[in-house]
Amino acid sequence: MNIKTMKQFMARLFMVAAVVMLSACTMMRATGDMGVVIERATGSVSIIETTNRSILGRVENLGDLSHATVVYSRDQRYAYVFGRDGGLTKIDILNRSIAKRIIQSGNSIGGAISQDGRLIAVSNYKPGGVRVFDAASLELIADIPATYGKDNQLSKVVGLVDVPGQQFVFSLYDAGEIWVADFSESKQPKLKKFKKIGRQPYDALITSEGRYYIAGLFGEDGLALLDMWNLENGVKRIMNDYGRGKEKLPVYKMPHLEGWAMTGDYAFIPAVGRHEVLVINRKDWQEVKRIPVHGQPVFVMASPDHHKVWVNFAFPDNDTLQIIDTATLKIEKQLKPGKAVLHMEFTPKGEEVWVSVRDENRVRVYNTRTYEEVAQLEMKKPSGIFLTQRAHRIGL
Repeated sequence: MNIKTMKQFMARLFMVAAVVMLSACTMMRATGDMGVVIERATGSVSIIETTNRSILGRVENLGDLSHATVVYSRDQRYAYVFGRDGGLTKIDILNRSIAKRIIQSGNSIGGAISQDGRLIAVSNYKPGGVRVFDAASLELIADIPATYGKDNQLSKVVGLVDVPGQQFVFSLYDAGEIWVADFSESKQPKLKKFKKIGRQPYDALITSEGRYYIAGLFGEDGLALLDMWNLENGVKRIMNDYGRGKEKLPVYKMPHLEGWAMTGDYAFIPAVGRHEVLVINRKDWQEVKRIPVHGQPVFVMASPDHHKVWVNFAFPDNDTLQIIDTATLKIEKQLKPGKAVLHMEFTPKGEEVWVSVRDENRVRVYNTRTYEEVAQLEMKKPSGIFLTQRAHRIGL
């Protein structure tokens, strides 16, 4: 081998080594400060990192993301995206690629990951029911049709969440029921069904410790509460005046229950159709106060320290955020991020909040102490923001 050939060989070897090292560096990157932002108009997600407030990449061809939600694997590497078209997509956020994608139904509305991280459950409108998949392979583990009545009709399923004990809880919209699916002993679940819980449960939440499952009712006022620590007590009705009431005000968007703020002894919840945030005593679920706000609230979200509650609003008042001090129960600050503020997400320790502004094609980042904007990121019609910290929280 002459000198020229040797130099060419060494140059190629250096290039290969550089590529290998770069690839290794990418693979070694931790995921704790990462997340995804749904770009629902284009069926894509932006992969972000919060340390430097940057976009790392984009993953496309995810189908209909008009009501998309996301959960994470326990190692925070994989994002499971639930699409409205029945798509379930497993995204490798380190490689910024689709690891696996299946169409598991005709119309789905969200999902959850089990306590041990091995099962992915999806709630479906069509066909009605819950399907459960192996988190690694996305192979079908269990199919739970949401049948009810003498004719075994199928109900739409909403409000699916994970709870401790390798269980999932969900509500049947058409049947007016709550079911608990227990996978602790087998891949074929034991089902416990609670019937006549109220008309048309449309959404639900689980409190952060996994004890109280609360379903909102579209067909009547009030909420249905199931104490997961005392299932033998059945479903209890609480806040019988909560809802649209006798005066049928126009409701531009039903508030999301998963966006309720739980802070110590209080729950801060959006009123339905009214320009109010309700303060509820969690000990007896009785109303303490009503706080007048800018518009019809959609998400009422507490910062990680529970000191402040951030509120966004339905159309036509959806250009505004208001911040409530949980100590004084008063509005402390109002911000105007822009048209169509759809979602908020706090960084793990709450020093910043990321806000999607769909109609301005950007995400704005605010310092939660000073309320100053610290960054803007251009995205395509951003909506839901989901950080990897969710991997270690119940019900998210």
